[in-house]
Amino acid sequence: MNEEQKFKKATYHLKTFLISKMVSALGANVYAFGMSMYILSLTGSAFSFAANLIFSIVPRIVFSPIAGVMGDRYSRKKLVIVGQLGEAAAITGLLIYSILFGLSLPAIYCTTVMYSVCSTFSSVAFSASLGNLVDGGRMQKAMSFNQISYSFSGIGGPIVGGLLFGFVSIQLFLIINIAALIITTALEATMNFTLFKREESPREKEETMVGSLREGWHYIRKKPVIKSILFTGLWINLFFTCLNVGGDYVLLEQLKVRPQHIGIVEAAGAIGMLLTSIYFASRANVKNPLLFSKCAILGLSLLIAAFALPLIFSLSYPIVITFYAIAMLLFGSLGILTNTPILVMLQNSIDEEYRGRVFGILEMMAMGMMPVGTIIYGLLFDLVPAAYLFIGSGIILIGVTMICLNSRVIKQGELALLNLKTDMTV
Repeated sequence: MNEEQKFKKATYHLKTFLISKMVSALGANVYAFGMSMYILSLTGSAFSFAANLIFSIVPRIVFSPIAGVMGDRYSRKKLVIVGQLGEAAAITGLLIYSILFGLSLPAIYCTTVMYSVCSTFSSVAFSASLGNLVDGGRMQKAMSFNQISYSFSGIGGPIVGGLLFGFVSIQLFLIINIAALIITTALEATMNFTLFKREESPREKEETMVGSLREGWHYIRKKPVIKSILFTGLWINLFFTCLNVGGDYVLLEQLKVRPQHIGIVEAAGAIGMLLTSIYFASRANVKNPLLFSKCAILGLSLLIAAFALPLIFSLSYPIVITFYAIAMLLFGSLGILTNTPILVMLQNSIDEEYRGRVFGILEMMAMGMMPVGTIIYGLLFDLVPAAYLFIGSGIILIGVTMICLNSRVIKQGELALLNLKTDMTV
């Protein structure tokens, strides 16, 4: 295949995964919104809601490194396809169970675990394949398109979920997700996951799973910037669970916001993601990704603290909705400003034969503290005033960011980026 044909195929990939990810994420967001509202309405407990998050997070932590190893050893395309079919099978099982016996918390929790395991293999394999689907010159555009698809679905998912909740059976939420997964699998089956695959250095011997993981970890240890990003994500995600656990709980149970309006608030976050992703799709790479992301994380920390304001001051219902919608708009935008520059740098700097393992380990470490945070915040929101938790978490996040992304780490990032540019011009 000549360069012109590869370029055309890469353009097809950009369009295809934009559509496929938009469809799959829309189905997932409708399903997630429906399940969240169902659990909160059934139990009225933040801890019951948090338990579902835990069952979603723990399998990703456990299986992400394994998925990374398999992504470096076997066909990433097959892992993506089989993983998505497994997600569809898990939701189909819950649908059949709900028709026969009705929904129950244990059934939802079991489905969440199976869905999360399958999703881990498909998402890690796809992340490791992005550099093979498009050329390096359009990597930031590709990642921005990926974010745009999630943003569109993030806008539509909560709105659709909010409109449907209370008017239709919960089974419709399941059917929407199943249909979306089938469409996504059919589209991604047409993509060439080895279009820009580079030649790998031959292995002297076949390694064990543990040996392969150890080699991936050794590779990360030799890359100080990647190691800093890994441990920063570990601690930052611990305190970001404050909003994941407490956001919907506070809106629904304490401020008595209707589900339709909660959908609008969540959609505002996706709008912020969409606008910022479009911005990144049309601009050059960020010069200093770590410093750029540090400023964005500090902004996110202040926003988490600001979530306490409607709980402290007596505000009218429309003002509460408007305030949280604006806050989520900014939160979604700052999230993209945090992640995109760093992910582009990682895609361009990680050697292909290690990409699956590195992304698997990064995902494991980034989510490693979330179950702990989810359990803690799930209990605290039932015991401690939510305003104290939001303000305290925001202050702690500022301190953690200043320590983890200190001036020495920022300088290492600048040096690593300079070395990368030098290697690319040689």
